[in-house]
Amino acid sequence: MAAALPRRPPSTEGRAVRSLAQARIERALSRRARYRYVVPRVEREGRGWKVVSPNCSRNVDRSGGDIAIAWFVPLDGGHWLLHSRDHHAGCWRVEASGLTLEAALQRVCEDPLRVFWP
Repeated sequence: MAAALPRRPPSTEGRAVRSLAQARIERALSRRARYRYVVPRVEREGRGWKVVSPNCSRNVDRSGGDIAIAWFVPLDGGHWLLHSRDHHAGCWRVEASGLTLEAALQRVCEDPLRVFWP
């Protein structure tokens, strides 16, 4: 009887590997208050994660194209830097620093002042 070969983990070649942070952001976005009928996506942006969503209000993109909503950048000690997109200036604006990911997600998902979801 031949000895069994050790099992190798499944190959991730050709597939993107999602991080735990990305999964947490995606899960939280499903519970947001605004524009629940659109499907945003979470993409890698530098060291962090960017949220991109169709602009169904057409306040930023008249054609309803995709716009950047928020950018989460990890800091030391489990804290995060949270940015909103300044669409008129074409740059990111720091909204908060030193937040837990949960607190940053709460700000983006509730967004009473429409900073993130214009």
